[in-house]
Amino acid sequence: MDTKSKRNTPKTYIAKDANRRLREHLQIMGRDVQLVATEGIVEKALSNHPDMFLCKLGLRDDAPVWSATGLELSPGYPKDCAFNAACTGKYFIHNLAYTEPSLLAAAKEMGLVLIDVKQGYAKCSTVIVTENAIITSDEGIAKACEPYEDLEVLLVQPGHVRLEGYNSGFLGGASGRVGRELIFNGNLLRHPDFTAILDFVEAHGLTCKWFPEYQLTDIGSIL
Repeated sequence: MDTKSKRNTPKTYIAKDANRRLREHLQIMGRDVQLVATEGIVEKALSNHPDMFLCKLGLRDDAPVWSATGLELSPGYPKDCAFNAACTGKYFIHNLAYTEPSLLAAAKEMGLVLIDVKQGYAKCSTVIVTENAIITSDEGIAKACEPYEDLEVLLVQPGHVRLEGYNSGFLGGASGRVGRELIFNGNLLRHPDFTAILDFVEAHGLTCKWFPEYQLTDIGSIL
């Protein structure tokens, strides 16, 4: 691929240690796969997670991606969650007290609807389906979204997602939308709400992709 073609190829950000099957699938889809890896900024188990360092302000390929320099973050919650906002392209969901100031200013300038929640790891906790549809296992996020009548929320059971070093990861951190496909990093079929998730996603005109070869795993989202 020449330099010009590479520059025009849409980027997708995943953890450096993400499963090879995911990386290969994204490359087959024609994505420019950007591997994220850091050391000494946040806790080791989260150090390669894109959603700790990047916030994509929308679903379009050309949506702006806000990135941390590392100076805004340090190990431990809530010092590590300043960029972990869930943005659908219409709604910006985060604990706004923890949002990095320039990111929050950008969201306001873009005219995004701000939804303040208690969860600082909002992107980890949220699967973004469309501008007006999300999936979450966080009851607080679901409750905060209730006043917005055009925002559909599927509330699923927490857990059932692997995250090394923790009792459980988050479904949002184990997934991401790429084009018209919602990709789950691992075997979504083993999630107890598989049927509800599949029906919800397909009702919004998308298809689901998952990998039965390995356990559903939180890798800090597919951005």
